[in-house]
Amino acid sequence: MKISLIALKTTRYSDTQNILTAYSRELGRVSMSVPAGKGKEASRIRALTMPLGLLECETDVKPGKEVLPMRQVRPLAALAAMRSDPLRQMVAMFIAEVLSVVLRESVPDESVFRYIESSVRCLDSAFGRMAANFHICFLINLGRLLGIEPDVTTYAPGMVMDLRDGIWRHTLPSHPEWLPPAEAAAAADMLRMTFSNMAMFRLSREQRSRALDVVLRYYGMHIAPLSHVRSLAILRSMF
Repeated sequence: MKISLIALKTTRYSDTQNILTAYSRELGRVSMSVPAGKGKEASRIRALTMPLGLLECETDVKPGKEVLPMRQVRPLAALAAMRSDPLRQMVAMFIAEVLSVVLRESVPDESVFRYIESSVRCLDSAFGRMAANFHICFLINLGRLLGIEPDVTTYAPGMVMDLRDGIWRHTLPSHPEWLPPAEAAAAADMLRMTFSNMAMFRLSREQRSRALDVVLRYYGMHIAPLSHVRSLAILRSMF
């Protein structure tokens, strides 16, 4: 069968074989066998399967077979800027690492696949503040598709944000997972961010880092901990 893939990470398996973890339109999360080594075909596939690479291939799906074969690999998008720009590559690496954690279920989701695919194409053309804010915008809007979006209709000035329940409150919750009024207001404002307006958000490096901390903290409470994401420290140093 033919499947469309978003590459997440590649793990060395042997001298001749690597295992690609990817998210597919048709099957959800999959593991695929790809050639390793220095040969021409291995180098071509390695380029296509960079973090967030968009590709399609032929494979055979058999019951009980965890690692699928990969044949007739073709790109779905050139992504020339992502291949040549270290900043975009770092953002892609971070997002791919996060997706490897939050998309653990193998069930396919067309809306999630289409969102990630369109986001990758957007990242390839992003520049300036668009690129700097991209990872935050991506996670905020992904949260809506994953069913963890905070209820911003509960916000009013002076309220605190209850991170555990995803709402704003007039009084402090009984647990420590909340934001004070100033940060709660900033969070409500950030939830308006989209790929169309993200360049309008003029954030300092400190503000961007704090916003990312809050988003990752929120994901950690509602989906899975992300504090161990290895690319996070490098990403912070760039933006």
